[in-house]
Amino acid sequence: MHATSSVFWTLLVLLLLSTTEMKRAGRGKGLKGARHGLPRDRVRGIGRHGRSGTPKFMAHNCTESLQSRDVFLDCQERGLIAVPSSKSWAREPKHLLLGRNQIRVLRDGAFAGFEGLRSLDLQQNQISVVEEGAFQGLWRLKTLLLQHNKLSTLSEEALIPMPNLQYLRLYDNPWKCVCSLESLVQTLQVPSKRHLANHARCTEPLRLKGKRLRTVDPEFLCQESDPGTQDDQTDPLEPSGIRTKPDATTSCHAYLFPEPRLDCSHRGLTEVPSGIPSDIVHVDLSHNSIRQLRARDFYGARSLRTLNLKDNDLEQLEKASLSGLLHLRELDLSDNDLHFVQHGVLEDLYFLSLLKLGGNPWVCNYSIHYMVYWLRLHSGVRQFGLQCRSPVEHTGERVEKYVDSYYRGCPREKLQGREESEEETDPKLWESLQEAQGGSEEELEPSHLRGPQKYKIIRLS
Repeated sequence: MHATSSVFWTLLVLLLLSTTEMKRAGRGKGLKGARHGLPRDRVRGIGRHGRSGTPKFMAHNCTESLQSRDVFLDCQERGLIAVPSSKSWAREPKHLLLGRNQIRVLRDGAFAGFEGLRSLDLQQNQISVVEEGAFQGLWRLKTLLLQHNKLSTLSEEALIPMPNLQYLRLYDNPWKCVCSLESLVQTLQVPSKRHLANHARCTEPLRLKGKRLRTVDPEFLCQESDPGTQDDQTDPLEPSGIRTKPDATTSCHAYLFPEPRLDCSHRGLTEVPSGIPSDIVHVDLSHNSIRQLRARDFYGARSLRTLNLKDNDLEQLEKASLSGLLHLRELDLSDNDLHFVQHGVLEDLYFLSLLKLGGNPWVCNYSIHYMVYWLRLHSGVRQFGLQCRSPVEHTGERVEKYVDSYYRGCPREKLQGREESEEETDPKLWESLQEAQGGSEEELEPSHLRGPQKYKIIRLS
C-alpha cells in the first residue's frame, strides 16, 4: 500500500508541473495563444462568420459584405478622421468605401495592407493634403474617387504607385492652378489618360478660373499674371453674362457602390443638369424646382434604370425629353403640376415596370387619353396615382374609368351628328353647284354612287 500511494503522489506532482508549464507558455497571448495552430484567416475571422453576402459588423462600426465574389468594406459616414487599419478585417477587401467622413490628411503608407484594392472611395471628406506616398502599394487600383474635398494641389508622384488607374474623379475641389500643379496637369493631358479627372476645374487664379485641368495650358501655370489685365484674360467661351446649365458632376454627389448613383436632390435646381455620366444607373432629382423636361435632357444617360423627379414644379414634358432611356425601369413623376403627358413622350420606355403619378392635377379631357392608351399597351407597367383633379364632375375619378365612359357615349354622338348633317343638306345648293361647274349631275356625282361601269377585256399573248 505504501508503494502504491508513493506512485500516486509522484504522478500527481508531475501532472501539476506540466499544467504550470503550459500556463506559462500561453501567458500574455490571451485569445491569440488559445488559437495557436489555426490558419491566419480563420483566426482573424473568429466571431465574425456569416453567410456569403450578409454584412458583418466590424471594428469602427464598418460593415463587410460579399457582392459578386468581391469583398466590400463599407466605412461611410462613420466619423473617421484617419484610414482604419487593414488588420481589422476578416478578409482582404477589394473595394473600400470611406466617403462622407472627416479625414483631412492622407499620410504616407495610409493604405498599407490594402494592396488588393480595386476601388477606393474617399469623396466628401475634408482632405486637403495627400502626401506623395499615400497610395503606395495600390498597384491594382482602378478607381479612385476624391471629388468633393478641399484639395488645392496634388503631386504627380502621388499617382505613380497606381499604374492601372482607369477612373479618377477630382471635381469640386478648390484647385489652385499655379506652378505646383504643373506636373499633375501634364499627367492628366496624356492621351492615354483621357478618362482621368475630366471635370476638375481651376478655382484660382482668376484668369484661369473655370478652366478644366485637362485643357489648361501648362505653360500658363507658372506665369506671373498682371493684376491689371486679369479681367481681359477670362475664358471667352464662358462669358459671365450668359446663364449656362448646371453641371451634374459639380451640382450633384456621385456614388459608385453598390451601383453608380447620382444624388441631385434638394439642390435648388431649376433644370436638369448637363453631363450626367453614361454609367449612372440611378438619378435622384427630387425636391427641386424643375418646371420642364426638355429634349435631350438625359441624352447620354443610356444606363439609367431609375429616375426620381418627385416634388418638383414640372408642368410639361417635351416629346423627346425621355428618348433613349431604353433601360429605364422606374419613373417617379409624383407631386408635380402635370395636367397631361404629350403624345409620344413615353414611347422609348420599353422596359418600364413602375410609374408613380400621384399628386398631380390631372385634367380629364381628350389630352389625357394618350396616357391611358400607353398604359393599356404596356400591361406590365404598375402605375399609381392617375386620378382626375378636374373638371369638377370627374374629381377623384380614375382616369381609366373616365376614358371608358367617354367612349361609351362617343359612337352615338357621332352617329347623331352625321344624320343631322345629312338632313340639313340643301338640294338647291347642289343644283347651283352643278350650274357653276357647267357639268351634269353624273359628272359631279361621287364615284362610289355611280352605276357599274362596263370594262373591255383585252387578252395579251
